[in-house]
Parts: sequence; structure tokens; C-alpha cells
Amino acid sequence: MKRLLLALSLLACPAMADIQDPPMNDHTPARKLGRAWANILYASAEVPTTVQRVTELEGDSAGGSYGVVKGFGRMFVRMGTGVYELITWPFPVYKRSYRPILRPNVPWVNGGYDEFPPEMGFQAKRRYTTTSDRY
Repeated sequence: MKRLLLALSLLACPAMADIQDPPMNDHTPARKLGRAWANILYASAEVPTTVQRVTELEGDSAGGSYGVVKGFGRMFVRMGTGVYELITWPFPVYKRSYRPILRPNVPWVNGGYDEFPPEMGFQAKRRYTTTSDRY
């Protein structure tokens, strides 16, 4: 019996509980460097994007007034983040990893497990839109 338990424990030792594609697998120093350059070069795109979002949500006068101010604020934050990531690209400084400091606008994950798995549109059991059916 002792030999059987020893054999089973030796077989089970190399088996480790780990996920196949960890969430930090996509974040590398090279990707951080590319993200830094993209943040610096395309930071000015935040102004028209923010104006458009605020206009859709709250109207034209809100988009033309504080949407512009909010866009310039977001532009400077993105540019500063890009400069910070450009300086620290070889080091895992943010939460001991190469994760982006700014949250991405993309609602899906490139690697690892996701809380909600993707569903095909015709197979979805829940509605993900806020529009009502008028037809």
C-alpha cells in the first residue's frame, strides 16, 4: 500500500494546477513600449473622441463646452502615461507587471479566462443592448 501511495504521489507531483493562458501572458516589455509610443503619438485623438461621446450622451452644448475640456484633460493624461511607460518600459512597475496603467476601452480580453465567455449573436440568451424593440 505504501508503494502504491508513493507511486501515485510521484506521478502527481509534476501536475500543477495552472491555467493554460494566464492573463498576464499578453503584456510584455515590447508591448509596453509600443503602447507607450501609441499613447504619445495618438493622444490628440482623445479630444474629438471625448467630444463625440459627451455629445451623444448629453447633447450638443455639453459636448461643445465641457466635452472639449474633458478631452484635453484626457489627452494630457494619456500623453503623460505614454511618457511614463516609455521611460519605464523594461521594468514591471505597475502592480509588478507590464499591464497598462489606463484601462483599455476594449470590452474583451485577449488572453486568459474571461468572466463572461463570448457568445454568438444568434445564440445569445441575454440582450446586451439598451435599445427597445419598436418593430
